[in-house]
Order: sequence, then C-alpha cells, then structure tokens
Amino acid sequence: MNAFQIIKGPIITEKLDTEREAHRHYAFLVDKKATKDHIKQAVQGLFKVTVTGVHTSVHRGKIKRIGSSMGKRPNWKRAIVTLKEGDKIDLFEGNA
Repeated sequence: MNAFQIIKGPIITEKLDTEREAHRHYAFLVDKKATKDHIKQAVQGLFKVTVTGVHTSVHRGKIKRIGSSMGKRPNWKRAIVTLKEGDKIDLFEGNA
C-alpha cells in the first residue's frame, strides 16, 4: 500500500483542535488494514514531519433505520498521531 491508500483524510473536530494545540496530536481516517508502522511511515512521507507516537482505534458502524428497512454504516479506523516538538502539519492550520 502506498501512503495515499493508507491515509484517507484528516479528521477535524473542536475536541481534536484543542488536542492539536495542547499536545501536537493530529487525527486521520486510515485504512482498516493499516498498522501503526504503516501509518507512521505514511505521515512522515506525505507531510515531511517526525512522528513520535501513533494511537489507533476502530469504530464500529452504527445501525440505522430508514422507514421499515434496516442498514448499517461501515466500520472505520482512526489514527491519532503525535508529532515531534516544533513540527506541524499545515493541512490542519486554518488561515483565518
């Protein structure tokens, strides 16, 4: 897998914004089969930063109902990446 297949996109929420400012944590939506080493190499390769830690979690899809039919949203995996002091990813920084 290449880096673009591993990292599917950023996750931006208010809670993760405070984590980013306080602890240099960045969150990404990643492929379900990606390991922590794959995620670390992909982030370092794409954004030219040094990763000091990776935490992953798998979120189970919710069961939803539309009328009389039932459906299930897909499972997804989140990775929270900690960067070295002084490094930052410009994708997350807003130009207000």
